[in-house]
Amino acid sequence: MTGPGEERTTAAVRPYVITGGRAGSSRDALPLETLVMVSGSTLPPTLQPEYRRIAHFCRGLLSVAEVAAHLGQPPAVVQVLLADLIDWGHIVARPPIRAAERADMDLLRKVLNGLESKL
Repeated sequence: MTGPGEERTTAAVRPYVITGGRAGSSRDALPLETLVMVSGSTLPPTLQPEYRRIAHFCRGLLSVAEVAAHLGQPPAVVQVLLADLIDWGHIVARPPIRAAERADMDLLRKVLNGLESKL
């Protein structure tokens, strides 16, 4: 129990309380490697502390996994909270690049070798 003047930390609150009993969100679960960042919109003063902490950490690009580590909460909880913030326009997400969209490493090596042979 917290005393007068003490702030309750996120770790003291059960995950199901933080998410309002939700195990999922309105969107597909964000992959752990998804990069998130604040959008710059003003947060409403009534927003619960966990949302505010996420916005504080996401001033620069962070992955969902990093946000979970900073909050000390399971990734599933953070995915629900981030989905809420994205839906409300307070967070923007950059999905991970799919394997099919990544550069072909063999082709890049051939190009590099070709460039080196020209020097």
